[in-house]
Formats: sequence, structure tokens, C-alpha cells
Amino acid sequence: MSGDRILTEEEKAAEQRRGPAAAQRGGPPHMRVGQPGEKSANFVPSAKRLLGLMRPERLALYAVLAFAVASVALNAIGPKILGRATDLIFAGVVGKQLPAEGTVAQIAAGLRARGQDTFADMIEGMPHLVPGVGIDFGAVGRVLLLVIGLYVVASLLQWAMGWILTGAVNRTIFNLRRDVEDKLNRLPLPYFDQQPRGELLSRVTNDIDNVSQSLQQTLSQMLTSLLTVIAMVTMMLYISPLLALIALVTIPITMVVTAMIGKRSQKHFVQQWKSTGELNGIVEETFTGHQLVKVFGRQEEVRESFRTKNDDLFAAGFGAQFVSGIIMPTMMFIGNLNYVIVAVVGGLRVANGSMTLGDVQAFIQYSRQFTQPLTQVASMANLLQSGVASAERVFEVLDAPEQLAEVEAPTVLADPHGRVEFEDVSFSYDPEKPLIEHLDLTVEPGQMVAIVGPTGAGKTTLVNLIMRFYELDSGRITLDGVDITDLSRHNLRGEIGMVLQDTWLFGGTIRENIAYGRPGASDEDVIEAAKATYVDRFVHSLPDGYDTKLDDEGGNISAGEKQLLTIARAFLSDPALLILDEATSSVDTRTEKLVQDAMSALRQDRTSFVIAHRLSTIRDADLILVMENGRIVEQGSHAELLAAGGAFADLYAAQFRSAVAEPVD
Repeated sequence: MSGDRILTEEEKAAEQRRGPAAAQRGGPPHMRVGQPGEKSANFVPSAKRLLGLMRPERLALYAVLAFAVASVALNAIGPKILGRATDLIFAGVVGKQLPAEGTVAQIAAGLRARGQDTFADMIEGMPHLVPGVGIDFGAVGRVLLLVIGLYVVASLLQWAMGWILTGAVNRTIFNLRRDVEDKLNRLPLPYFDQQPRGELLSRVTNDIDNVSQSLQQTLSQMLTSLLTVIAMVTMMLYISPLLALIALVTIPITMVVTAMIGKRSQKHFVQQWKSTGELNGIVEETFTGHQLVKVFGRQEEVRESFRTKNDDLFAAGFGAQFVSGIIMPTMMFIGNLNYVIVAVVGGLRVANGSMTLGDVQAFIQYSRQFTQPLTQVASMANLLQSGVASAERVFEVLDAPEQLAEVEAPTVLADPHGRVEFEDVSFSYDPEKPLIEHLDLTVEPGQMVAIVGPTGAGKTTLVNLIMRFYELDSGRITLDGVDITDLSRHNLRGEIGMVLQDTWLFGGTIRENIAYGRPGASDEDVIEAAKATYVDRFVHSLPDGYDTKLDDEGGNISAGEKQLLTIARAFLSDPALLILDEATSSVDTRTEKLVQDAMSALRQDRTSFVIAHRLSTIRDADLILVMENGRIVEQGSHAELLAAGGAFADLYAAQFRSAVAEPVD
């Protein structure tokens, strides 16, 4: 495939590591209070940068803030107005029992004369009381309609706020994903060498999704919750400072109790996540090596390991959920105690006329609504920490050093012939460990150059330098006399085709997989490439021919057929320079012959570099380079190198020497 990257032997040997799977952190907000969220390294700067991403949406955010303030304000004054309806009803009930003759003051004076001071104080504190008149249902109806109107408007404002915020957050995340995608295309290959694929994939998918969820929930809920707390405290202080003091005393008590329970649940959650990771590891290993488990008869041992870890997970999960589940009942208990105290004190104040019954009712509503936002803020704190931590991981990708910029006016190879020249080239992955030093090499157009040597000798590095996957420390490489740094990377790699040892196919038809080598190729071009590389032979045996669907691993065709498809793809790209990694090491002898014939057809009139492990496949090479420790220690034809009796002869003899068993006396 044109433009693919060749992995070094060191990378092929390195195991791609994935982090252990974390347990799901679901459940209602109160169940997540006390769970140790993933912490950010630099919370404040990262949070500012994250919010800075929404700067283009500042007008939308101003609208969200205005709607939130208006909605919370309307919800806050609702109970106070609703308390007026209660006062009207209570005043009507009491007023109906009083004589119509006389004023409230006169009736109160008469009550005091008879020793009913408390009742007198109460009716004097009722502003809507009219002696002898019952409930004014008209006035009550008007109050209720007003309250309903307020709540309807508040709900519409909340809906508008959510709609605007959802759009703003999703546009921000859209831009973030676009920036990350653009950044990945500008990163050099060494960055990807140092990043496990699963880790990088998690950053650009899971972490961005977590940032989106955190922004969506925290910006709306935390803003609304904080404004609600301020509004509730303001209204409680306005109605009764004494009752407000009683209600606010429960806040530190709630925080202390929640922190104590959260501290106890934290160790259980840590153990739960650890046990989940261990259990997932056992399951993954068992299914990955399912055949080996059966071959060696270790099913019972695997089942026992699974049972043990499953029991550990059950115990940890039960402890975590039970302990954290105590938080909500405890908070409800404290809230109920607060409710009882407020009700008793409020009743006494109604009795002595210092408060109306409607005000007490409104205050109780405020005190009940006051604790819920606090719980939401506590639960959102963990979510915000997790979101900022994910944002930091995404920012690390965005801040990574980029590859060298292209030249402003790159040279264009209109008719490349494939002459490659290394001029005093030096390169190393680690400055302290030199690899290739002062390499000179000239490859003429149409030559087949085989590169052999032990693992780690620098064979793959050599062709990676031609592709400009890595930048040279010194010297230069030219293609048809043009320094490859004077070419655009797109132009350079567009003239190079590759067939790798590890085949890569994507989910699609056989036709689409071959056509990937040259955008815009016609069906006739695809079929011609397939015939030249022996793909056409097996395609006709498939039910749908060239329209046969392949999965992303190409699992519904054989390894040799997958290899032939990649050769056809490279053939279609019609490159001037061909790079072949040992493409027959994992196929049978008959398929190997087909692959060799296909590659021979592909190499016609093209300069080709062949990284060889099977030395029998490079007998026809025009030039064989023997590399050791980044240096070319020998070069020549197959016959010349064997006759020389040097490093190549030793490699050849080691590969084809027959083991002779000594007779035992």
C-alpha cells in the first residue's frame, strides 16, 4: 500500500500495553459522592484552558448565564408567593370563625381581656384576615395562576438554557476533535512509537467524550446549583434570619458526615477497580489463549482463578456500594431533623404572630430545596475533576512537538526513475546510542536491493529513512538527484509503494481494498492489477467476487490471499520505488510461490528494497546489503557474498544448516 509505515524490528517485538479496565462509575449523584475521581495534575490552569476552548461561544454562554439567573430567580420567589395562597386560605378559615362586627384589633383586645394572648397575637400577625369572611377563592386562584405562570416561564428558560448550552458544548467538542485530528496528521512518527496505540486511541475518543460529558453536566448543573444555593439562602434570610441560622447549621454537619463516610468508602472503591481490572485481565487472557488453555488442560485452573477474583470483586463492590449508599440516608436523616426543628420553631413564631403560616411553609420549601443543590455540587466536583484530567490528556496530544514543516516551494518529481543515493547519512533514535553512521550507498533505477542482517541491525530503519518517517541527524538522501527534504512528504510517499509482512485491510469490498492504492482508479485498473498479482484467480471462487465484503481484519480470507491483496494494492499505485518487507514468512509453500511471482511482476522496471529474512528469496537480487549495528559490513551479489565467506555466508549457513544428531554410545 502506498504511504504505509514500516515498523522497526524493535517495535514489532514491543508489546502494546493497555491499561486495566476501570469499573463503571455509574449511579445517581449521591452514590458517587466520596468516590475518588481521576485527579488532574494542574487543575486550575487546565480548567482555565478548557473553558478557554469555549471562548468562541461566549455569547451563547452569556445567554445561558442570563437564562439561568432568571430561571433560578423565578423558582426562588415561587414558594414565597405560594405562601401567600396558604395565608389567604388560613386567614379565611380563621376569619370565618370570628364575629363580623369589629376590627381585628378590637377582636384581639377582647381575646387578651379573656386571657387568650397567644390567639390574639396570631390573628394580629395575619395580614389577610377579615373577621367574619371566609376563604377568598378568587384571590387564591389568582395567586396560584401567578405561581403556575412563574414556574412555566422558569421551565421554558431552563429548556432554552439547555438547548443553547448543548449546542455550544457540542460545537466546542467538534472543534476539539477537528484540532486533534489535524494535530495527529502533523505529528512525527517517533511520537507514535512512544505511545501505545490503545492509549492514544483512548485519548482521542474516551477522553474527548468525557470532556464533552463533563462540560455538559457541570456547566449546567453546577451553575444552576450554585445559583439555587445563593437564591435559597437569600430568601431564607429574608423570611427569617433565625430559621436561616438553624438551617445553615446543618451544612457543616452534613459535610463532615459525608467526608467521613466517603473516606471509608474510598478504599472499597479502589479495591473494586483493582479487582475489576484483574478479573478483566483473566477473561482477556483466557479468551485470547483459548486454544492453549484447552490444549494444556488448564480449564479448571482458569475457572478457579476466575471464581477467586470474582469473589474479591463481589466483596469489594458490595462494600463500596453499601458504604457509599449510607450517604444519602444519612443526609436525609439530618435533613429531616432540620425539618423538625424548623417546623417547631416556625410553629411557635406563627403562634406568637411574628411569622405567617405561609412564610413558614415557604421557608420549609427553601430549606428542603437547599440541600439538593449542595449534593449536586459535591457530585459534580468529582465529574469536573475527571473531565479536567481527560482534558489534560488531550492537551498533551495538542502540545506535542510537531514534525518539521514542509519547504515553502517543494520540488515536484514529474517523471521519477527511482535512483536513490545515501550521502554520508547518520541517524540514531537515541543521541547517546548511535545506529547508522556515515552511510554511503547508491541504488540505480530498476535495481533490486536486498537488506539482510540480524534483528536490530537497522534494516527497517534504512527504508524508514527513505520514506522520511524520521529526520536524519546528518547527511542527505536523494531521489533522482533531489534531496527528499526538498520534496513534499505527500509527493515523496506517493512515489513509494510498500508490501508489509503484517497485512492491513479495512472493512469493505475486495475492490475497495485494492483501489485504496490509487484514488480514482477505474474498475478496469483494479481488475488489471488483480490479474497481474494473481488475485483474480481466487476472487472468482468467492460468492460475490470483487464485491465480497471483508471485515477489518480480513478474517474471511486466508493469510496468503490477504498478502496478495496488499501486493495488488501496491501494484495499482504504480510506484517508482518499491519497499518489500518479508511478505511470505507466514504463508504456505504454494502460496509463497504465488506471492513471489506476484512480487516479481510488481518489481518489473522499479527500484525495489527488499527486507529479507528468508535468504532463499533474494538469490536474484542485484545487490545484497548485509547490515550489522547500523553499518553495511558487506555488499554484493548472492554468489559473490557466498564466495567471500563473510557475514552473509555465516547467516546463510546458519539458516540452512541441517542439524545432525550425534550417535549415542
